[in-house]
Amino acid sequence: MSEPTKDQKIWQVVLAVPKGRVVSYGQVAEMAGLGRQARYIGKALGKLPEGHVVPWYRVIRSNGQIAFPVGSEKFEEQISRLEAEGVEVVDGRVSMSRFRW
Repeated sequence: MSEPTKDQKIWQVVLAVPKGRVVSYGQVAEMAGLGRQARYIGKALGKLPEGHVVPWYRVIRSNGQIAFPVGSEKFEEQISRLEAEGVEVVDGRVSMSRFRW
């Protein structure tokens, strides 16, 4: 069996994040064994195949902010999905002390 790709490692980490919890891009990079490659995480999540079940919306900036532009469709979708899981989002920000995995 072949070694998982960098993207697959990232997706596996994000799949492990429980409902109602969030992680930062940097946390995902560390947990996937990628060190300080936090900027790559968003790129890998953007490559998810259609019909995937990876909860990409649980990944946010380390300061708790939603990374998408305010008011964009993805910004609103991420907030909606997080709130549906009980994560409180105020002004586009999540309390990392309360909801970090």
